[in-house]
Order: sequence, then structure tokens, then C-alpha cells
Amino acid sequence: MSPAQPKALDVAALQRRLRDFAAERRWQHFHTPKNLATALVVEAAELAELFQWQTAEESIAAGADPVQAERIGDEIADVLLYLLQIADHTGIDVAAAVERKLAKNALKHPAP
Repeated sequence: MSPAQPKALDVAALQRRLRDFAAERRWQHFHTPKNLATALVVEAAELAELFQWQTAEESIAAGADPVQAERIGDEIADVLLYLLQIADHTGIDVAAAVERKLAKNALKHPAP
């Protein structure tokens, strides 16, 4: 049996789900870009906290432990969900922004 293929991330569908989730709870007025950016920073700090006192080697191995991997995955998901909401509320096309930034990075940091 072959391993399951990772599911492709449909950014637009996920953004719709996040909008619906907030609307069902009447949270829309809280979801300003400023508030979402602040929440993103908090979640990124929670991700960093998981690795805070680990050595480089321990941090590399952290994903092999199922309990640590789940905690890391939860924080990564939180960061991504807030990031997608910021993009949605500011009208940023994530795929286009990523491609544009990768091109800029390639020019700024050419391979030797």
C-alpha cells in the first residue's frame, strides 16, 4: 500500500471556510487586518515557544515525536489560518504574492 498523497491546499476554499466560520460566530467585526496580524504574531510566538530551549538537533528531531508533531502542527495551522485571513481581508492574492516574492528573492540572492 502506498502512502497517502498529501491533499493540495485550496487557498480560496479555505478562506471561504474561515469567513463562514467567523460569520457563524458573529466575529467579523473583530477580524480587521490589524487584529488578525496581532493574533498571527501571538500564534507565531507559541510556535517559537515549542522550540525555545531545544538544541538545533532537538528541534530537527521534534517532528518525529507524535506528541510534539501534533503541537507543532497545531501552531503552524494557527499561523497559516491567520495569515490567510489577513490576505483575504486585504485582497491579497496569496499565490501571486508568493510567486512575486520568490522572483524577488532569486534576484536578491542568486545561486552561486
